[in-house]
Amino acid sequence: MDIQAVILVCLAFAAGGIVKGATGAGAPLFAVPLMAMQRDIQFAVAGFVLANIVPNLWQFLQYRRALEVPRFAVFFAAAGGVGVGLGTVALAGWEPDLLVFGVGLVLAAYVVFRLLNPRWRLTMAAGWRAVVPAGLVAGVLQGATGLSAPVSITFLNALDLKRETFIATISLFFVTLGVVQLPAQFALGVTNPHLVLLSALALIPLMLGMPVGAWLGRRLPQVMFQRAVLVILAVLAVRLIYSGIA
Repeated sequence: MDIQAVILVCLAFAAGGIVKGATGAGAPLFAVPLMAMQRDIQFAVAGFVLANIVPNLWQFLQYRRALEVPRFAVFFAAAGGVGVGLGTVALAGWEPDLLVFGVGLVLAAYVVFRLLNPRWRLTMAAGWRAVVPAGLVAGVLQGATGLSAPVSITFLNALDLKRETFIATISLFFVTLGVVQLPAQFALGVTNPHLVLLSALALIPLMLGMPVGAWLGRRLPQVMFQRAVLVILAVLAVRLIYSGIA
């Protein structure tokens, strides 16, 4: 990548860190699409693995005591671990253009769903029935496209969890996915030591952005912040769909 592409990717990770600091999740929504546009989807997904494990482990250790029903979080994470293994196989074998197009569709679906169903809610009883399928599908999306948010974040948001419980649950989910994803990517030739080093370096702008996001999250209306995020994601979705078709 040239210097402009490197700067753009660093800004994407910083923006992802801001979103994560403010809401507890969502960092890949910015970084993965922009990295995919600069190189390819395998590079984008592999480049985000460490950036997924480290900050989520940090957040989980901070908020683990907020887990009101630990067994629910464990079921969700375990199902995601199975799914991410299947998704990584797809990442290694499918056509890159098809996966880029898929990322665009996933982003577009997420934006449309959030706009049409801003107050969609699930009871905890319904959540228990859906926890394994939701975790499995979210894991597959994470492994194949690097983006599980349309299922993982939407599912947990619909349960109307407390902010601390949400962060603890989603953090455990992403740590589990990363622990499965990294060796699977090595085994299938998706990643290599060079990409792991780049992923480690990407932690710098991401971790710097998180305190900024936490500060903004305490001061800006959550609705305003979420709308700004959706506008940016919509633009990225259109760009990725166009790239996949072109």
